[in-house]
Amino acid sequence: MAIFYPFKNNGVFFMLLLWIVVSSVWGRPATFNQDFHVTWSEPHIKQIDQGRTIQLTLDQGSGCGFASKVKYLFGRVSMKIKLVPGDSAGTVTAFYMNSDTDSVRDELDFEFLGNRTGQPYTVQTNIYAHGKGDREQRVNLWFDPSADFHTYSILWNHHHIVFYVDEVPIRVYKNNEAKGIPYPKMQAMGVFSTLWEADNWATRGGLEKINWSKAPFYAYYKDFDIEGCAIPGPTTCSTNPKNWWEGVEYQALSAIEARRYRWVRMNHVIYDYCQDKSRYPMTPHECLSGI
Repeated sequence: MAIFYPFKNNGVFFMLLLWIVVSSVWGRPATFNQDFHVTWSEPHIKQIDQGRTIQLTLDQGSGCGFASKVKYLFGRVSMKIKLVPGDSAGTVTAFYMNSDTDSVRDELDFEFLGNRTGQPYTVQTNIYAHGKGDREQRVNLWFDPSADFHTYSILWNHHHIVFYVDEVPIRVYKNNEAKGIPYPKMQAMGVFSTLWEADNWATRGGLEKINWSKAPFYAYYKDFDIEGCAIPGPTTCSTNPKNWWEGVEYQALSAIEARRYRWVRMNHVIYDYCQDKSRYPMTPHECLSGI
């Protein structure tokens, strides 16, 4: 695997060929097996097109899941996912990063909540920092995510965390440690995905139950892309300001991204813990920081 970096010297552009190994900056695995392994119910995960696409299956017997072989500290992860079609109420397709630590957990979640046929798919995001979560936000997607593949990405650097849907930012969590707000930066996180049954809460708070007559349920993944500092690896990688995801253009949303973000917030957000006075009579400090 190789990545080319252009640099300038005496007015002449050269191309520096850097061979990337698993102990340093890693990016763009060619197949599922290169960077991932099955963590739960291998018979329910099928590899297609020589591992470039995988099918996850949920039936009454089991759901399934997979995870990256190593953890990463900062960078960007993305996957193209085609979600469960039709009557998917009670199902949850998840794509997330997790420190896999019991006591002080860091986690960045995409959870796609199934619905009845014809109703919009909801994506729930959540952030755990230093063991504290309960930061749920829900967005109704503006397209049918089961009709085709769409790209879902998490950008994580020293400045902010951004959740993207097809390059549209739907959530921003800024690093406000200076104000005493926890921010995940000390623990590496693995990349995980699962398809499972959660009809006690997933659809309309558990009112809509899973219809097992529609099983099995399928979700599809492809174009696995991880670019970050693999742990264990060089100790200087995660603090290197020359990593592309730490660049000036990634330290805040661009003007175009900010407009897209405001559009999502105005038109598609259906729940935001920041506005939930029953849970938080006093607005959490991180909710006042903007983007």
